[in-house]
Amino acid sequence: MTMPDLSHDLTGKLLIAMPGMEDPRFAGGVILLCVHSPDQAMGLMINKPMEEVTFKELMEQLDIPNRGTAPTVPVGFGGPVEMRRGFVLHSPDYAPRGEEALRIDHRFAMTGTLDILEDIAGGRGPMRALLALGYAGWGEGQLEAEIARNDWLTADATPELVFDLAMDKKWDAAVQSLGINPLMLSSEAGHA
Repeated sequence: MTMPDLSHDLTGKLLIAMPGMEDPRFAGGVILLCVHSPDQAMGLMINKPMEEVTFKELMEQLDIPNRGTAPTVPVGFGGPVEMRRGFVLHSPDYAPRGEEALRIDHRFAMTGTLDILEDIAGGRGPMRALLALGYAGWGEGQLEAEIARNDWLTADATPELVFDLAMDKKWDAAVQSLGINPLMLSSEAGHA
């Protein structure tokens, strides 16, 4: 089996699950790729809310005081790996204390420490943020094989799509950003 040439870096791009996605954890999913290299890929799902927990409840569980200035931060299912670990996808205007944020590109950064949650709860956090529990990860060649199998579409990410849209609107918006009507996508991949 020959792999498609995906030697270009997909960091900062969106992965959009095709309607025929067989893995129910990713069905209907939109993932922002935080890291993509020939050896690995890592991303956060941005459109699957965690119904079980709110940001306020999570802050209470972590004993982080809310000073009444905390914005409402969506809490989502980031992916099936390390689901007890949280990652904050945020605008690059925030610099964590004593640690570097993973700068994805000029529009997005990611921080995985409690400091950012404390700063958000205290009103000192980033302008835009989304908290993801868990992440999606791929080993060498795995993501490329899934893309070649038509499991995923790739698209450019925008801060508006990632942070501003309601989670249940992101899949349609991501597909439409490619100039495709979501109703025209079939769950069967077409091959000539």
